[in-house]
This record gives sequence, structure tokens and C-alpha cells, in this order.
Amino acid sequence: MSLGLQQEAFSRDFVLLLAYAIHKGYGVRIAEVFRTDAQQRLYVKSGRSKTLNSMHRKKCAADLYFTKDGALVYPEELGHFWESLSPLNQAGMFWKGFKDKPHYQRTV
Repeated sequence: MSLGLQQEAFSRDFVLLLAYAIHKGYGVRIAEVFRTDAQQRLYVKSGRSKTLNSMHRKKCAADLYFTKDGALVYPEELGHFWESLSPLNQAGMFWKGFKDKPHYQRTV
């Protein structure tokens, strides 16, 4: 599958995740989606990321902040929902070692 089709699949699942979260009563704050190579290098240098091959650079990742009753939360139910949409989807909250709780990606 081409990168363009992967981006479209990511976008479709992204919309489904947002709709599901809102249906479940969560507030949603969208942070970073696309990231430049230069920004990614800065994140690796500062320790905010562990790889130069971030799916943000391919427009197949988003950092999402969810709230419930005004408080920031990282609901595992949303991570499980995200991963249920495709075997290529990963929620950073479930990664071993370096956990990235707000990160949702499609690995391409």
C-alpha cells in the first residue's frame, strides 16, 4: 500500500477514534500531527523521542490529549479501541520501555 493510502487509512481511523472518544464523554485536544525532520531531530536530541523514524514525519501519527470533567486523562479504553481498528495501529501508552501516552500512530 502506498504512503498516500496509508495516510488516508490513518485519517479514517483517526476520525473514528475522535468520534468514539466524544461519544464516551471525553474532551479531545489535538496536539501534534505532522512533524518536520528538523523538529524530529530536536526531539531526539532532547530525549522527547527515541527515533528519527517517527510516524509524525509520514503524517501517520497524532498526539491527543483527552479530558474528563476538566482533568487530563490517558484512557486505556481509547488505546484499545485505536488498536482494534487496524493491526497497524499502535497506542504509545502500551509501548514497552519508552511510553508515549498521548501518541496514536499507524506504523507504515
